[in-house]
Amino acid sequence: MRPLEILVFTYGPFAENTYVVVGPGGRSAMVVDPGIGSEPVLDVLRERRLACALIVNTHGHLDHVAGNAAFHRATGAPIAIHAADLPLLENVRLQASLYGLAAEDSPAPGLELVEGAPLPFDGTAFEVIHTPGHTPGGVCLRRGSQMLVGDTLFRGSVGRTDLPGGDWDTLVASIRGKLFALPDDVACYPGHEGETTIGRERRTNPFVGDAAVGDPR
Repeated sequence: MRPLEILVFTYGPFAENTYVVVGPGGRSAMVVDPGIGSEPVLDVLRERRLACALIVNTHGHLDHVAGNAAFHRATGAPIAIHAADLPLLENVRLQASLYGLAAEDSPAPGLELVEGAPLPFDGTAFEVIHTPGHTPGGVCLRRGSQMLVGDTLFRGSVGRTDLPGGDWDTLVASIRGKLFALPDDVACYPGHEGETTIGRERRTNPFVGDAAVGDPR
């Protein structure tokens, strides 16, 4: 399976990664986690003549969904999220206010991400892997050796579990039971900082890897 082109853009006070996945045909795009200040990505879509087919949220935290309204308004693309994170998606303004920030409410999703149900995109599809723990509805999206992991797993770290809906034991079970069952060469594109691989994190991650020290809280 030929890898897809994945572009990363980092914006906002949380330095969140917004991804543009370019479809196999080179004309369609999937925007993943449009966060605070990510509107310049719309210019990239226009410059590349990419039609946005999907807006996907790996989870419902403010820094991953604050751009939903702007991207939906500009492209008309449906928003996709796991049902367990709908309460977060429905309270974007409230989430923003807790940090002294302002944000638009998100439009309602048009697609539900369900584990076991492929997410079709430009003639191919992503596997939806439900990875709760950081949030109840966190998901990872895998296609071959590429996987968008949101805030479930980071290079040398994991998603925090001290926010409402987070749970440490659930997160560990998601990572060890689902993600670490995948091949070593699967590249992971996280919601913050740089990419990593399943093999690297299984061997070296200090919280959930082979030499784990436990809960980082």
